[in-house]
Amino acid sequence: MSGRRALGIGEMARRTGRSVHTMRWYEAQGLVPGVARDAGGRRQYTERHVEWFALLGRLKATGMPLAEIRRYAGLIASGRPGIPAQVDLLRAHREKVVQQMEEMAEALALIDAKLADYKAWSLTGKRPGR
Repeated sequence: MSGRRALGIGEMARRTGRSVHTMRWYEAQGLVPGVARDAGGRRQYTERHVEWFALLGRLKATGMPLAEIRRYAGLIASGRPGIPAQVDLLRAHREKVVQQMEEMAEALALIDAKLADYKAWSLTGKRPGR
């Protein structure tokens, strides 16, 4: 494993906050490139896999569909030739995330305004805007 310490599936599950079952599911879905196996067939993960699972979590949390995550994982597995497509995919997703953030900022501003109205109403006894 080129000098890198191998991590078993149990340790990976602890390090990533996922269950062993979930780890296996992610791999079965083609979402975890480069998982080696030892002579006994046990999965051997590396620190890069820990980082990969952190990225997977962020991509999922920002709304990237599973099919797109799978495509991204495939591009990663293809090595250097896949880099331009990886960049394109991440740029497109970034644009979606920026749009979501703008929408969330607008929603937050409306919530803050409503909270301010309620605070003023409770302090003055008068409903704002009336």
